[in-house]
Amino acid sequence: MAVDEDAAQSVLNRLRRAQGQLSGIIAMIEAGRDCKDVVTQLAAVSRALDRAGFKIIASGMRQCMTAADENQPPMSEAELEKLFLTLA
Repeated sequence: MAVDEDAAQSVLNRLRRAQGQLSGIIAMIEAGRDCKDVVTQLAAVSRALDRAGFKIIASGMRQCMTAADENQPPMSEAELEKLFLTLA
């Protein structure tokens, strides 16, 4: 099951934002910045990654609720639950 086109752009934007934030965190650590600042930025990256993951899962749920592709069975509840728990 693929990420639908509507969700894909949002997911990519969130992942790119997280990528930029990670580069900033690395620079902060290398520059000897305060631990509190680093942890705050790490929390922001974590939220961006979580939001991207939840967007992908929401896309999968939406596909499960619509007519399934004849060649591809819909995701089961167990598969969706596993995806959610992966982010926990």
